[in-house]
Amino acid sequence: MMKNNIIGRKAETAVLRKALISDEAEMVAVFGRRRVGKTYLVRSVYGSSIKFEMTGIQKGNLREQLQQFTNRLNFHAKPPIPYQTPSNWLDAFQMLTLYFDSQSLEEKIVLFFDEVPWMATRKSDFLKAFGVFWNSWASQSNVVVVICGSAASWMIQKVVRDKGGLHNRITRRIHLQPFNLAETEAYLASKSCNLDRFQIIQLYMAMGGIPHYLKEVEAGLSAAQNIDRIFFSKSGLLHEEFGQLYAALFENAQNHVQIIRVLAEKWQGLTRKEIVEIGRFSNGGTITTVIEELEQSGFIQPYYTFEKQKKGIRYRLTDEYSMFYLHFIENKRLEEKGNWERFSQTQTWKIWTGYAFESLCLKHIPQIKKALGISGIYSEASTYRSQATDELPGIQVDLLIDRKDQVINLFELKFHHTEFIITKTYAQELRTKLAVFKANTRTKKQLFLTFLSSFGLLANEHSTGLVDRSLTMEVLFAEED
Repeated sequence: MMKNNIIGRKAETAVLRKALISDEAEMVAVFGRRRVGKTYLVRSVYGSSIKFEMTGIQKGNLREQLQQFTNRLNFHAKPPIPYQTPSNWLDAFQMLTLYFDSQSLEEKIVLFFDEVPWMATRKSDFLKAFGVFWNSWASQSNVVVVICGSAASWMIQKVVRDKGGLHNRITRRIHLQPFNLAETEAYLASKSCNLDRFQIIQLYMAMGGIPHYLKEVEAGLSAAQNIDRIFFSKSGLLHEEFGQLYAALFENAQNHVQIIRVLAEKWQGLTRKEIVEIGRFSNGGTITTVIEELEQSGFIQPYYTFEKQKKGIRYRLTDEYSMFYLHFIENKRLEEKGNWERFSQTQTWKIWTGYAFESLCLKHIPQIKKALGISGIYSEASTYRSQATDELPGIQVDLLIDRKDQVINLFELKFHHTEFIITKTYAQELRTKLAVFKANTRTKKQLFLTFLSSFGLLANEHSTGLVDRSLTMEVLFAEED
């Protein structure tokens, strides 16, 4: 039975429930990055319907995985004589088949295999045996088989796209994403952490929407106080999380971490060619695979530049925790309590929040479109930058939304503790930006200069007639339709 305290996850919950009430056997693949709440979601929705559950052992060998399987089967089956550990996965799944064949399956049951990538050790033939189990028994039984893994790229390549016994056997899939701002606010409220939205955004820019991280937020403390406690105290959950994060997801994670480090130094992102050059990688298929794995696992995202399509793809580091860790924690000594509260008033912090707020906005494009009233109009979000020439200066546009109703919204994204004020000098810079964009792109579309800032704009003589729309951080907290 589903718990009533699941925050968000409406679409994902619906997928799981449909699998349970369908008239056919179902195989559901659930994947997403470490700590995003996959196991909690499956357990919360299926509850007592789960009649077998096993979690793989990180870095466990074949013998250890099979022992774990046997322990869990003994726990669920409670046989008078305990099952003995099999020597291979074919025998293990045969034991599972014989046990459930002896049961009356009038109601649909759930078999939950968590962290499957850890079970499928090298030369273990786990996937081959699992394919036999599904094709010979589970697919013809009244069951939902859930396979789950934090190594999203492994799950996609080895399971979802499998060309062997599991080919086209996945009936439903869930790629679980971190909470957005609305879900983060609801989750914190469920913990009696009643922070205002400015405080919530500061937390989100440091740890993202990862439920396991947000669980550490303590009621009655400000964002700065919580960050100080969670990140900079030696006992804080996120003080050393970075060292475990990638190693738990990828074999030979050195290249993955190196790409993360390269992107952490380039806020506006890099092309694949630039990643290879700056990171001093070999320009071959291996680096392409690593980039794909990081993308599929949600650590980096590709962004298109205006009118360049695939040739204009730039990869950005979009994992808030990794960015924060590499800029403020690694190789830093902030042992005295309250150091972060003082540091968060510095110019370095203010520069970082500007870039972090921009990244946050790019993750909430649906909410921005909703605020503009263009959810029903086809549009494409991208970025734009141009190099200076003899005739025109170089410009950069943080975000633009190109609409089919012959309009382009050019955004300025500003994180500020009060209403933002446009000065005479800044107003001239904005007019130049609009003119250069129009000249370079030769667009015939209407350009609307749109501001999205924490508390909006303070209207004055410089903003009037220049800024077409001013949005506040409130729009980012809208629930998706």
